[in-house]
Amino acid sequence: MLGAISEEIEVNVPASKAWEVYSTLQLAKVAAQGLPEAFDKIEVLEGDGGAGTVFKLTFPPGTPGFSSYTEKLTIVDDAKMMKEAQVIEGGYLDLGFNLFRVRFEILEKGENSCITRGTIEYDLKEEAAANASLVTIEPVLNIMKVAANHLNNIHQS
Repeated sequence: MLGAISEEIEVNVPASKAWEVYSTLQLAKVAAQGLPEAFDKIEVLEGDGGAGTVFKLTFPPGTPGFSSYTEKLTIVDDAKMMKEAQVIEGGYLDLGFNLFRVRFEILEKGENSCITRGTIEYDLKEEAAANASLVTIEPVLNIMKVAANHLNNIHQS
């Protein structure tokens, strides 16, 4: 069972400025600081923020579904301003997903504005089809909102 969901928000900074945050480890730091209720810890297990970087995301006790999972950045494309991460251990994979991938894209809109798009793509085993209800764009959207606030604050300073 294949599926995808996405959401976009407009950010009043140049696309290149948004990409400076999204393309680096800074996005994880901004997310961890801006969403303390969503993440207990975001650890870099290996890598420098480029393709191949591996993160472990640990969620606060009592978070429904799972306590942690490990993801790997599979693509960080500066030309397309696009970044993809795929769950490689735990989390969604333990719940019957063959694939769970998050993509962030920065789309140039104007000289001082851009669109950030977050997409989740997943492939779920038929016998676990009921777990499709666990897929929500909300966490990705929350990261995009926190990043937008961060970008607006640093761009205005």
